[in-house]
Parts: sequence; C-alpha cells; structure tokens
Amino acid sequence: NLSDRLRLVVSRSLKNIQAQIVDDINGKTLVSVSSLDKSLKSDMTKAKGKIERSKIVGKKIGEKAKKNKIKEVWFDRNGYPYTGRIKAMADAARKSGLKF
Repeated sequence: NLSDRLRLVVSRSLKNIQAQIVDDINGKTLVSVSSLDKSLKSDMTKAKGKIERSKIVGKKIGEKAKKNKIKEVWFDRNGYPYTGRIKAMADAARKSGLKF
C-alpha cells in the first residue's frame, strides 16, 4: 500500500532541483537535499550541467535516506515527465540504495 510508504518528492526550477522524503502520515519532511545546499556547493560548481547536478542531488538523498534507515519510498514526480533531470536524479538515488 502506497500510503504506508514514505514519499520521495522531487521539484525543479529552471536552474535547480530539490528532493525530499516526506512522511505523509505524520506530515513531516524527514530528509531533503537541494542543489542550493551549502554543503554541496563545491560539487555543484564542478558539475558541468543540470543533469550532473541532478545526479549529485539524487546520490545525496539516497545517502541521507540510508543514514536515517529509509529503504523504500514511492516516487512522486510532481507532474514532471520521467526524462532528463528527473530520471537522472531517480537513477542516482536508486544507485545509492533507495528502492522505488
């Protein structure tokens, strides 16, 4: 049942991308990563484009989820088509061990 699972929500603007894992039952954001995070600044400056930045965000959200013992989520694309930056972010999150 999807309502039992946490939700990985992605949102993007023209330049940035953000991912967060939300617990809908308790109405809380458990972990979030944005391409604007200060901790990712050095990685973001090295990234050659928006796809690469999306991969960094995906990898980081996967790592943070693992630290918080989150293994399975359902992917909320927020209405965006599953291509380009959204796909890159999702693939990177899966590589870091997140299942969806």
